[in-house]
Amino acid sequence: MPSLMSNLRSTIETLASQFASSVLEALRSASIDELVNVAGSSSSSSAGGGAVRRGPGRPRAAAAAAAVEADGGAPRSRRGRGGRLGRRSAGDISRMIELIVGALQKAGEGLRAEQIRETLGVEAKELPRPLAEAISSGRITKSGQKRATTYYAGGSGGAAAPKRRGRKPAAAKKKR
Repeated sequence: MPSLMSNLRSTIETLASQFASSVLEALRSASIDELVNVAGSSSSSSAGGGAVRRGPGRPRAAAAAAAVEADGGAPRSRRGRGGRLGRRSAGDISRMIELIVGALQKAGEGLRAEQIRETLGVEAKELPRPLAEAISSGRITKSGQKRATTYYAGGSGGAAAPKRRGRKPAAAKKKR
């Protein structure tokens, strides 16, 4: 019986080796187009004849290729792992700054970050860097703190910004 098992095992190993060699030879002799067609047809047939299935988190080709919304809105950034923004170029940041300044000028009065985000149709993660660069370059100004921060176009923040409220200086207090 042991010789029959070793004979069966060697026959199976030989057949498997020949099969693998034949498959590799077929793949090597095929063109790239043939490989893509075969891979596409087998994936779509197993998915019920629909589109080629993607793994989780993989962007659609159309969405990944579109850098700007069709209506001329804010540039769309690709997402990396964990929902992080992809690295944006200096051009992407400057386009976002232009959109922010335009929205602030159109509004006339100041806008909070939430309002800017709604106006431009972008996510909260996309705003901090363009806002900081626009402030440091003097394109916009701000007043307030945290969620009450209001942004203004150009140097109009001083005129349109509400006056700061707080304690009176010690010298201005009346003595009783």
